Amino acid sequence: MATPAGTTQKAWRVVRRGSPSQALKFQNDLPIPTPSPGSVLVKIQAAALNPVGYKLMKLLPNLIAGRPHVTEHDVAGVIANGNGTEFKEGDSVLGLVDNSKKQGALAQYAVIPAEGLVHIPPTLSLAQAAGLSLVGLTAVQGLVDILHIKAGQRIFINGGSSAVGALAIQIAKTEKCHVTTSCSGGKIEGVKSLGADEILDYTASPLWNQLSSATTPYQFDAIFDAVGTTALFTHSKAYLSPKGTYVSIVPEMNGVFGTLWGLFETSCRPTWLGGTPRTFKFFSMKPSKKNLQYLADLAREGKLTVPVDSEYAMEDTLKAYERLMTGHANGKVVVNITH
Repeated sequence: MATPAGTTQKAWRVVRRGSPSQALKFQNDLPIPTPSPGSVLVKIQAAALNPVGYKLMKLLPNLIAGRPHVTEHDVAGVIANGNGTEFKEGDSVLGLVDNSKKQGALAQYAVIPAEGLVHIPPTLSLAQAAGLSLVGLTAVQGLVDILHIKAGQRIFINGGSSAVGALAIQIAKTEKCHVTTSCSGGKIEGVKSLGADEILDYTASPLWNQLSSATTPYQFDAIFDAVGTTALFTHSKAYLSPKGTYVSIVPEMNGVFGTLWGLFETSCRPTWLGGTPRTFKFFSMKPSKKNLQYLADLAREGKLTVPVDSEYAMEDTLKAYERLMTGHANGKVVVNITH
């Protein structure tokens, strides 16, 4: 049964600033929320972790972060209360939880707007479904909605082995683009299996140098940066078409001064002061049922999969964060929610 047996639930809440081991507290007495009109109650079965989760735990003070609150966004589960929406009890769904309501993915239940959910395609496991929403929405919005990629274009995706990069490669190939990407030498075979046409090992030498000095010059129609590498943009005149656009999902994190300088170089420095004569755009992912359905349809058609690195029990959530924080996860790190 998806309907709650009681009125309280288990969850991991962020109660203070710090690393996950310092900031998170496991509680078993939180009230199960009641859905408002247009929303449903989801019985969460799996939750995927994202680097932004632990980074915000470390960075933001309690007042700004609105603590305490349940952490993480990505969920897969079943409808416990359809509340008069398109969904009925027992439907398998995936989507995002809004932390601003003090809710999060690392809980047994969450109230989510029906507009923020889609049915899980049968081609995805529960763990894969949990890991799709945030990284998939980021990839499709960057490539399709902002860069407007088209068949035949040559695209460079920085960070092909990252969770966002892995989805971006598959989406770009579905749109019939030629994809060049980057990863470390040890991950080349895995990235190649996603469909990338050409792969550069970023540990061999700086990517901008490899691209600038290639025997056959590169000329990309667009660059999608899933890592945040300032130098890749500042040297892009050599390999990004004059009409091309460089899109990044994050700034390069290099201490306070280094990060601010990178933002100046990419977003503020005019060309007459030595700025790069190419279009640069930052963007933040926004929930979108249309985009989420696009991703689910690709998965249903066998054109998209979600790499999963590892799965952990709910009580081992801190170990799951330890794995994620190594930076060596080959796919999503997923927590299975117990009931």
